[in-house]
Amino acid sequence: MVTLAVAILVLLLAPADASAQKNGPPEIVVTLLGTGSPTIMETRAGPSTMVQAGSQTLIFDAGRGALQRLMQTGSDFGAVNAVFLTHLHSDEVVGLPDLWLTGWLLSGRETPLPLYGPAGTAAMASHLRQAFEFDIRFRIDDDKSSPTGAEVRVTEVREGVVYDVDGVRVTAFEVDHQPVTPAFGYRVDYAGRSVVVAGDTRFSKNLIKFAAGVDLLVHPVADASERFLQRNPGFEVVLGHSTSAAEAGAIFSEVKPKLAVYSHIVLREITNAELVLRTRESYEGPLMIGEDLQRFVVTADDITVYRR
Repeated sequence: MVTLAVAILVLLLAPADASAQKNGPPEIVVTLLGTGSPTIMETRAGPSTMVQAGSQTLIFDAGRGALQRLMQTGSDFGAVNAVFLTHLHSDEVVGLPDLWLTGWLLSGRETPLPLYGPAGTAAMASHLRQAFEFDIRFRIDDDKSSPTGAEVRVTEVREGVVYDVDGVRVTAFEVDHQPVTPAFGYRVDYAGRSVVVAGDTRFSKNLIKFAAGVDLLVHPVADASERFLQRNPGFEVVLGHSTSAAEAGAIFSEVKPKLAVYSHIVLREITNAELVLRTRESYEGPLMIGEDLQRFVVTADDITVYRR
């Protein structure tokens, strides 16, 4: 049985920087930078998750406010080794120009930003470069920022291992976010520890296959009350692209993670308590509703959860 030691801190959590981990215990540190959706909320930034393992700091999706949340953790954009996109919906990528350009400007980054994502990522990155060409040229000429640091090195992924550096392995796998295709989830393995960032998906057998036995599963959820759906029948379309609480519970029951965490949360007239009850229809294991800046330290013995 996994032990969940929850520490509620008054001050901002100190960063679990990659350099400290490289010589430290074999753990994976996961920070939820943003747990929201296209809906604008003060408490939930757009979808984004930071995974730190060994020497590597990896960002999965870059929704609204990703860079601000990254700064709130005390981490430096210059320490980010790669960014991974699960799919190209705007709520997953709208924070990418800020993460890329402001991060380059403020950190003095001198190397290209490695960007991994589905087919279409290269075209998007190319057009972003065109859109910000004036600013990039100005920063190089006037601010003397590194031209190489403004570059994005894109790898369009297919299912399989897409990243393997210093013992940190990232595996991409297809999820079902129809009609959005392709869409991916990612599994990170390091020193016997494992984390899956599911991205956005409907009930997915392939996710269950790749996430089986994972330590920490970060999974989306979308649900609504019957009252809301009666007044807003068009929301059924959104739910049709997503995973309900009951469906997520069924996934968790098959995956059997040490801890399942909700992120990319889309709720309409559903309280957190009701969300948990709906999940419990099909899942009895460890479960948390994610919050922005929540941190999970995955070790061989337990998962420690820190909240602001």
